[in-house]
Amino acid sequence: MGAEYVLEMKNITKRYGENTVLEDVSLSVRPGEIHALLGENGAGKSTLMNVLFGMPVIHTTGGFEGSVSIDGEKVNIASPNEAMLKGIGMVHQEFMLLPGFTITENIKLNREISRPNLVSRVLGKNLETLDMPAMARDARKALDKVGMSIEEYTLVKGLPVGYMQFVEIAREIDKTGIKLLVFDEPTAVLTESEAQQLIQVMKQIAQSGIAIIFITHRLEEVMAASNAITILRDGKLAATRNTQETTMVEMAELMIGRKGQGMVSAPPRTQPLPDKLVLEIDHLAVDMPGEEVKDVSFGVREGEIFGIGGLAGQGKVGIPNGIMGLYPAQGQVRFMGQPFALNNAGAALRSGMAMVSEDRRGVGLLLDQSIEDNIVFSAMQIYGQFLYKIGPFTNKNGRACRKVTDEMIQELDIRCTSASQPAGTLSGGNQQKVCIARALVLNPKFLFVAEPTRGIDIGAKKLVLETLVRLNREKGMTVVMVSSELQELCSICDRVAIVSEGAVVDVLAPDSSEADFGLAMSGIKPGDMKGGADNG
Repeated sequence: MGAEYVLEMKNITKRYGENTVLEDVSLSVRPGEIHALLGENGAGKSTLMNVLFGMPVIHTTGGFEGSVSIDGEKVNIASPNEAMLKGIGMVHQEFMLLPGFTITENIKLNREISRPNLVSRVLGKNLETLDMPAMARDARKALDKVGMSIEEYTLVKGLPVGYMQFVEIAREIDKTGIKLLVFDEPTAVLTESEAQQLIQVMKQIAQSGIAIIFITHRLEEVMAASNAITILRDGKLAATRNTQETTMVEMAELMIGRKGQGMVSAPPRTQPLPDKLVLEIDHLAVDMPGEEVKDVSFGVREGEIFGIGGLAGQGKVGIPNGIMGLYPAQGQVRFMGQPFALNNAGAALRSGMAMVSEDRRGVGLLLDQSIEDNIVFSAMQIYGQFLYKIGPFTNKNGRACRKVTDEMIQELDIRCTSASQPAGTLSGGNQQKVCIARALVLNPKFLFVAEPTRGIDIGAKKLVLETLVRLNREKGMTVVMVSSELQELCSICDRVAIVSEGAVVDVLAPDSSEADFGLAMSGIKPGDMKGGADNG
């Protein structure tokens, strides 16, 4: 009699230095079960899978606590290849295919079938001839199992992305001895009909006895496909449920679990915000790789802090990057009541907008340059500030630069030795403040800040958020904050728009329920739920 569970991960704890990213997490999966693994970005899903697959990032950073068992026997998986030998496979979100190879060659890669020839009989097996007909037969069986009628000798290059996803699945199920497959956001690149087909394929795979871990943020697909659910939150186990005993509303609440933990509480407004819209966006599309915006419309009121949230890769970061002219954009935008020209970064800055980029080290800062040079750079480039002319020559006005830099260091409490300290030597929180200072020197009417607290410690996060609130309350600056940290958005924003699959699903009040936020992040507008039904 076989073991009850094909996989048991018990009390898994993983630390990177002093940072605990997984704490006492357990996951058990039965043979032939589709087990959904849910959680917000940063909840610990990827780290848990890294432990399962024996990824180097786990073993080179001190390993982990807890145990992993396959078919009831404890194992120590030291590498992805060892995981494969134990019957564990993965369908990746990012395609792992070779475009210049055929579908058959991709499916059989590193598991080629060969036959002896005269040379190989003398010089060894490595010189055997590939048995292409046998490989094609195996590929055909695997393609048939995933419902693909495409010719097995077709080149992968040029295939629609949906086809590539099914080729990935075919490659995994062609492997012998597979006991468990991990599907990492497999429907993210699929059309609705392709996603439905994939769910049917997953069910067929499960019926053959292979277990599946289904990582997704689409709760309706969880209800349609899975038998059981494990939900992670902040690196801890939030809940394990049988799918038929839960609802999408409960799952959304468990994923978000805000628990009133906003780090900064914006002071209440003494007067209501005016109805005047300072920014109006209609059908905005932005071609930003990894953060594509497909069709976004919303308005921002003058003087408010407007939040934009959502899961990674859903398009939220693409919105400010498109409006500020950093990536190709199309649609209609009005700013301060006037038509706004897209695809012109200089014009965006001259109009009174400014942006603090999500990529402070790659885009936001000149790491080898001084704090002073970083703070005054944009104002010099856009407005010609802090410069003076002597005949045909233009020179930097050092006194003016130092004066404004010292003011920003004091106002934003930038912890540094002096204005001449290189920006790259500052802590993450102080680097972020330098980025904000550079934007403020432009005297903007409107400020975009993208992922302002990413990669900085909790104390620095608090200071950055307090700075944004102060700019809004004391200077009347309109702020649009894009963040993956929902708690932070809800703590300081007047309204929060949730983006999923390149579109705004809903605009919510910051005190809306965890369920409303969770559903919206899964692409479901709470008002579309029929009396809170679960689709199950």
